[in-house]
Amino acid sequence: MPLLEPPGWAVAQRALFDLLDHAWRRFARDFTGPDGRLNYTGRLTTRDGVDDFYEVFFNWPQLYLLGGADDLLPASEKHWEGVTRQLTELDMLRDEFERGYDWFHQGESLLLLYFLCMTAPDRWSERALRFADLYVDPAKGNYDPEHRVITRPHNGSDPDRRGLFDGDVYPWLPKEAQTYGFPLDWIPEADGGPYPLSSDPRLGAQMRDRMGAGDTAVNLAAAGLVLNAWILSGEDRYRDWIVEYVGAWRERTQTHNDLIPDNVGPDGVVGSLLEGRWYGGHYGWSWPHGWHSVGHAACVAALAAATVTGDDDYLSMVATSLDTLIGHGKVMPFTDSDSSLPSKWVAELGPDIHTPTLHLPFRHNDSGWFDYNPVTPPVPVALWHHTASAADRTRLERLREADGIDWRTVRPFRAKEESGHEKAWFAFLAGDDPGYPERILAAAQAQVRHRLRRIDRYRDLDVPEADIHVWQQCNPVVTEALVQLTWGGPQVLYNGGLQQARLRYHDADARRAGLPPDVAALVTSIDPEATTVELVNLSPEADRTVIVQAGAFAEHTITTVRYTVCEDDGWIGDMYDYGHTEPAATETEESCDSVFLTVRLPASTRIRLTLRLQLRTNAPSYRTPFDTPAQGAAA
Repeated sequence: MPLLEPPGWAVAQRALFDLLDHAWRRFARDFTGPDGRLNYTGRLTTRDGVDDFYEVFFNWPQLYLLGGADDLLPASEKHWEGVTRQLTELDMLRDEFERGYDWFHQGESLLLLYFLCMTAPDRWSERALRFADLYVDPAKGNYDPEHRVITRPHNGSDPDRRGLFDGDVYPWLPKEAQTYGFPLDWIPEADGGPYPLSSDPRLGAQMRDRMGAGDTAVNLAAAGLVLNAWILSGEDRYRDWIVEYVGAWRERTQTHNDLIPDNVGPDGVVGSLLEGRWYGGHYGWSWPHGWHSVGHAACVAALAAATVTGDDDYLSMVATSLDTLIGHGKVMPFTDSDSSLPSKWVAELGPDIHTPTLHLPFRHNDSGWFDYNPVTPPVPVALWHHTASAADRTRLERLREADGIDWRTVRPFRAKEESGHEKAWFAFLAGDDPGYPERILAAAQAQVRHRLRRIDRYRDLDVPEADIHVWQQCNPVVTEALVQLTWGGPQVLYNGGLQQARLRYHDADARRAGLPPDVAALVTSIDPEATTVELVNLSPEADRTVIVQAGAFAEHTITTVRYTVCEDDGWIGDMYDYGHTEPAATETEESCDSVFLTVRLPASTRIRLTLRLQLRTNAPSYRTPFDTPAQGAAA
């Protein structure tokens, strides 16, 4: 008997796919030129800005991988090519890569490339390996294997780009100075301040000499670039570089009270340019973002090292640092905090800005810990998703218990990172919020429609340099809800991470990545012993065949599968045999022992699969079931 009343979440999910297909076409039409570049005729006067051009499209190939339109992939490739030509003409790139800038921003720029590598590895591997070689090959000038350091905070394809700025003074804007304060507030020359920005001694020679050389923790995000090269090629030299470089930072963390330091001098010694301080490096603990930059970069690197070695102890340098911050936490309403990110939290917390809740310190200087912010979930969620360990889950549960705000709350906001709803997703996976899928899908639809109105408002704007973020604010492609619900994974760590997922999908008939037309998916559990997903074919006439893949990079193995089918009055014990009038009496469990599982969905069908997974049993790769014959049970 066919399913007559499909679940609301499935209808809403397919409606979101349809809306997104309309939305990305509108953006491309109104904001980009024939070769894919952004409509921008200005010039960039500082080293900043490359990320703002690439970030606009970062999740477009991700949407394709989820099941977006066939022509979304060539469109995404065209935009990367067009933006790359545009930035080369602006003298921001050399050989298609950033000339030299910090990895907080470079990691953001490269997300688009990483997703393109997932979608079309044959076309993108040459570039990806060439970019990774800028760091793996010491002759390129970015890496010193003797001291195991990246040689400068601003690094890339131009070995002559030194320091942190061109000219004599760091190009700091008054609003940013007010928001984040100044680095090097301990140097003797700062005692007589304040100074005009054009002559502040902390922003000239002192900053260049003390912060513009040696390694900084945010450089750890470069491990994501090298991990991508290793997945593409399997070459040992990429794995060995990750082990060497990330291993050096793990050792430094272990010798500094299990708290990751943020700076290493050219001599390989922590604090050698900062009079022994473990804090104070560029994009480090003191300035400007603290944990917001250090924690994400360290997590990208630790996950890379754990992936290439199978040794999850690399994650300890992130976990112990996070636990240190938790140990310094304070319960307060956000309105009483000294957060340097007020606009972020006003949007995310809404009326709960007045609710007392746990705040963690994001920054540290000579006066101790400061810059208290509500708990941000991307890092602890990424740790738990990778390990599936009781310890990492317990940390999240304790953070939830300490939070004064209900984790089931779904706020109608969207940051450029396309994340921020991990707490509500965790509550859903814990079984506490069955209505989450429909609420997060409704929030995603609302954000797409909001961005479409922004496109109408800004499409004729002559974008000056100061407003190049307007493209990100108008990007209508929203993927967080689809990543969580269909892949069973968190949104990618925005400062250079690679995707995490329990499951991915392929359209067997179209022989491409993503859910087939009319098919919706909902992952309701990501425990290895019971990774559960519901698949619904909404088509009233067409059968669909979907191939379920274990892991973002085919790194897991499906060992067994149990499946049930839903009638209008509920779930029945086994797959319906449509040649008979009675359902099978018992639920069936079959062995699989494969990365891939082929599921044939007759029209108007809803099926629940309970998969037992062995995590990380295979070397991560970008292979698809069309490269290697799919094996395993077929439901």
